[in-house]
Amino acid sequence: MTAYRTVPEARQCILSHVQRMPTEAVPLQESLGRVLTEDIAANRNHPPYDVSAMDGYAVRFDDINRATHDRPARLTVVDDIHAGQMPTVRVLSGKAARIMTGAPVPAGADTVVRVEDTEQQQHDVLILTPPTRGANIRPLGENLRNGKTTLTRGTEITPGVLAVLAMLKQKQVQVFRHPSVAILSTGDEIEGIDEPVDENKIPDANSHALYAQCKALGIEPTLLGIAHDNPVELKARLAQGLQNDVLLASGGVSVGHHDFVRPTLDALGITMHFWRVAMRPGHPLAFGTSKNDTAVFGLPGNPVSSMVCFEQFVAPALRAMSGHTRLFRRTITARLTHELKDRAGRMHFVRATLTRGRDGWLATSTGTQGSGVLMSMAEAEAFIIVPAETEYLKQGEQVSVQLLHETAFQQQEELWRRG
Repeated sequence: MTAYRTVPEARQCILSHVQRMPTEAVPLQESLGRVLTEDIAANRNHPPYDVSAMDGYAVRFDDINRATHDRPARLTVVDDIHAGQMPTVRVLSGKAARIMTGAPVPAGADTVVRVEDTEQQQHDVLILTPPTRGANIRPLGENLRNGKTTLTRGTEITPGVLAVLAMLKQKQVQVFRHPSVAILSTGDEIEGIDEPVDENKIPDANSHALYAQCKALGIEPTLLGIAHDNPVELKARLAQGLQNDVLLASGGVSVGHHDFVRPTLDALGITMHFWRVAMRPGHPLAFGTSKNDTAVFGLPGNPVSSMVCFEQFVAPALRAMSGHTRLFRRTITARLTHELKDRAGRMHFVRATLTRGRDGWLATSTGTQGSGVLMSMAEAEAFIIVPAETEYLKQGEQVSVQLLHETAFQQQEELWRRG
């Protein structure tokens, strides 16, 4: 076992030891964010026939192609077709059918003129501006073709994909199962959320932060509470966690006299693949696997370090296990609004906020970057990624930035574009 890994090495090691989950059937309404395990073919044509994309008039293009405002084409209206109503009259030369959006295009017509480009005169319609031939018609099967593969294995179910599945009458959807995740905090110094305030203890933020990070991935984890620095109690809690696909144990992975996690994992037969990663914050990160293929993460005790490690290592593993192919958060380029001094030797994930400037995105540190400053994570919108060999970045220098809240980023981008 190599005890010390770079960030890329640690990621590769973890992903090489986790397995994609088996398939399960879930109700359509519960499938959002999941990944399809099979190809799905259309069971119908949609639309089932040529339909109008506009409210207007179905006509023969040859009757109206020379029309102008000064010399409109006059056609006799022979039918009035609503959505869900089948046409009863063929459109012959010199005729037109009033038609609503989504209604079937009648036989004989090859173009729909929108109502804004016409003028009604009793039983006739004047075509003032002709569109191109075939305009404003959605052809049969434009959306779905009967028998054609519409969605493929590995597709993530977004709201749009879910709507297609509903159109295909997929009440149950075959997806990759989410891994089961157990979360355990360790240490005599940790205070549970329901316990009285003790100024000599540290409130357990880790469990709840990790819980929220799992929930953000669509996973409902199990909270195992707090295990004290007692080898017997710790072993029992860890053994309970090993009944899951993934165990997240925070605290106790350092080398202190009362850090019992490491020897207890050894006693439980866990094969540890590494105990340290060259990163800041989050250096004391451990990863191992059980005989039953449970992925075991020993996360740092500091909440910030634990959350950063989750984003860089646990989340990609959970997404891979859930069948996703896009494992990591999006990275963009931004310019620093200030200089940034660092210590070489470890990749640094600097918590930062983002603003949209005239020449692109600007990244600003949230301030003090101590691993115990949890507010820096609450305020962070991104991580500035400082390479391990870098000691100094000047103001205005371009840096890689990993997004934490992509929706907020997209909203800010849209607001900037609108001026």
